[in-house]
Amino acid sequence: MEEVMAAERSNLGAVQHIVLVLSGKGGVGKSTISTELALSLRHSGKKVGILDVDLCGPSIPRMFKVQGNDVHQCDAGWVPVYVDQEKSISLMSIGFLLEKPDDAVVWRGPKKNALIKQFVADVAWGELDFLIVDTPPGTSDEHISTVEALRHYKPLGAILVTTPQAVSVGDVRRELTFCKKTGLRVLGIVENMSGFVCPHCSECTNIFSKGGGEELAKHAGVPFLGSVPLDPQLSQSLEEGRDFIQEFPKSSAFPALTRIAQQILDGALQRSS
Repeated sequence: MEEVMAAERSNLGAVQHIVLVLSGKGGVGKSTISTELALSLRHSGKKVGILDVDLCGPSIPRMFKVQGNDVHQCDAGWVPVYVDQEKSISLMSIGFLLEKPDDAVVWRGPKKNALIKQFVADVAWGELDFLIVDTPPGTSDEHISTVEALRHYKPLGAILVTTPQAVSVGDVRRELTFCKKTGLRVLGIVENMSGFVCPHCSECTNIFSKGGGEELAKHAGVPFLGSVPLDPQLSQSLEEGRDFIQEFPKSSAFPALTRIAQQILDGALQRSS
């Protein structure tokens, strides 16, 4: 009972749902999925936060084109960086705390774990419908610290991101084991970079093979949330910090990304009812 009351009084007390984005391998697009999920949820009328706990490779500030912003203090802790005047998307990342954006974070595990706990406890998010936690690749100390720090707040679950290749799918199998051992519910698997749709003729070429994520989801008995194709417009919008969901509704990746967001909304609704 005391733990429940403490959780309600904390900076995460007004956050309705927490979703972690995980993968066993780097470079599969966790930050891309986190960013586009946040944008999709915002267009569904939700207030969203992204907590970037990838301490050695923070990408979120650049993807929203706010990498030059500073984090300020208030009575409740750190004020997150807001993407827009409406404060519909708020961000926290070590990228905002570095003196120079190219500075390397050369820390041992205990220092990383302490910052993650501070991020969870000391960021004044205010009222949020969703907090998306963008994690580093693997199943290391940072992941254990993140899951343990968030356990009191009962996360909605985790989205696992893979690419179609067998080596990436194999790493996600280990991520499934991690979720099972830590008691973290798997919301589903996303297969990113699943084919390239030609912008001229609309033909799809499976550059990295196809279907590995869906096959793994069936085998593991977890939902398959969808396949997101390679899309030059998506890459360009992330490079330039633009709102892909608003600007490119005719893109081949648009229906896949919005369908993933809708399934997360449906899952949150089921949990609330």
